[in-house]
Amino acid sequence: MRLGRYKPAPGPLLGVGVLLLILGFLAAYPLAMLLYGSLHSTPPGTPGEFNLVGYAKIFSAHDASVVFNTIALAFVKTVLALGLAVLLAWIVARTDTPWRGTLEVLITLPFFIPPIVTAMSWGMLGNPQVGLINQVWKAVTGSTSSPINVYSYAGIVWHMMQYSIPFLFLFIVDIFRAMDPSLEESSRMSGASKLRTFRSITLILMMPALTSSFILSFVRGIESFESALFFGTPVGITVITTEIYNAINQRQGPDYQYATALSFTILAFLFLLVLVQWRILRGRTFTTVTGKGYTPNVMRLGAWRWVTFGFCILFFFVTVVLPIGQLLIGSFFRYMGFYSADMLTLDHYQSVFKNSDFWRGFRNTMLLGFLGATATMVLGSIVAYVSARTTWRGRRLIDAIAWLPWMMPGMVLGVGFLWAFAILPHSIPIYGTIWALLLAYVALGTPVSVRVMNGAYAQLGYDLEECSRVHGGSWFQTFWRIIVALAWPSFAVGWILTFFGIMRELSASVLLYSVGSEVLSVVLLKLWTNGAAEQVSVIGLMMMILVVLFRAVQLRFLNRRIGMA
Repeated sequence: MRLGRYKPAPGPLLGVGVLLLILGFLAAYPLAMLLYGSLHSTPPGTPGEFNLVGYAKIFSAHDASVVFNTIALAFVKTVLALGLAVLLAWIVARTDTPWRGTLEVLITLPFFIPPIVTAMSWGMLGNPQVGLINQVWKAVTGSTSSPINVYSYAGIVWHMMQYSIPFLFLFIVDIFRAMDPSLEESSRMSGASKLRTFRSITLILMMPALTSSFILSFVRGIESFESALFFGTPVGITVITTEIYNAINQRQGPDYQYATALSFTILAFLFLLVLVQWRILRGRTFTTVTGKGYTPNVMRLGAWRWVTFGFCILFFFVTVVLPIGQLLIGSFFRYMGFYSADMLTLDHYQSVFKNSDFWRGFRNTMLLGFLGATATMVLGSIVAYVSARTTWRGRRLIDAIAWLPWMMPGMVLGVGFLWAFAILPHSIPIYGTIWALLLAYVALGTPVSVRVMNGAYAQLGYDLEECSRVHGGSWFQTFWRIIVALAWPSFAVGWILTFFGIMRELSASVLLYSVGSEVLSVVLLKLWTNGAAEQVSVIGLMMMILVVLFRAVQLRFLNRRIGMA
């Protein structure tokens, strides 16, 4: 018997049709509604006419400056973050820097912290009037000027980099580890210096990964919302995502048509960026891994290894310790910026524990996190199975639809779902409920879950699956008892990653929530807007405890997988 991909029988094919309907509702339907809403003259769910007024508003001097700000900030952030990520990945993967395993965990930790938490922390640390860093600087130096002002273009770039660097590091560090050292050794034996070898050999071999990482990070920079909202809005710096948010939430009369037209336009631009990436890499091959066993070169740095170690620790201190320290300090003082012994208090903890909005947001976040992560991973597991382990002709279409949300910023997807839910029949009451948030989270998380499970399935042979079917096992029995059972560590890791994504999501949540369905990120935004920075510190600390807890569980699963391999 020939072992290979599974060819679905009529029963599973019916299931594949249902799968297409589910993915179409989560990805294609909101995309179509973006186009519909961009041409519709009135708010979602109300009768109106079709015109191009929304697109006409885009071609204005104001929007030109918004687009320029967005592209410039994303580009600068990406260039700086990519350079630092390459340096950190090289230190961890290719040098003899001490405790590299621990450093890798510390460097990636900022990626898992909700951006809204660090944004609020840096809003307190780098405030030019009462920021803790500026106060310490003035006390130590006697200066009257503040060296740091996060409410600026530099502040926006800095905050965006805190997530881009560990995000890019996760992509690049394994490329360094997988690289065949023979070409680098040949270059060194031919007389090239270490710097020239790195520039002429190492970077060239990494070009596909660097190009892909650059474009992906650039796209994420364009999608960024929290950085510009917190550090740009107070000083009049607007980007596309905050312009969409302002058009719906910050005007006396929400301009849904303009916001939707802007959303559809930015989606088309992001799609063009992905096409550019495909064109750049098409037909180009860079062999970095061979079939021959090898160990990547580890550069002996001598005394400089402590400099590289200190640089990694400095990155961790600035991106994790400082924000968490600010939350801890801010939670115990009566007012932000007044840090004296007579200002110590526990009132903020009592206020948070008595705050019904906090407990409702906490319950909603946990509920949506557990349900959303589970539903997303189940859906991603099935999609990955159909696309990677069957011969059905439509598997490429399923895979493409599942990846659509990857190009849709949370803000854009939120606008699409606003229209999508509003025009559903009244017998399907999703609009304005907690289920609207759940569906948005599942849509946003599906591409990640598919990628995780695709990687897990790629490591599984077909013999056990064929054996199950030969002995009469149904498709579901085979899938559940064989495939899922063997891939469950990846499922668990993906579940935790998806839970992180739900807990940190703000852009879609702020558009789709209603009274009673607030999540923690929305509660934090409301408290910050109302000037309750001290209560924000308390809630931020609680969210950090959750981050550390779930990150520890994730690492335990990863270590167990490595130990079983």
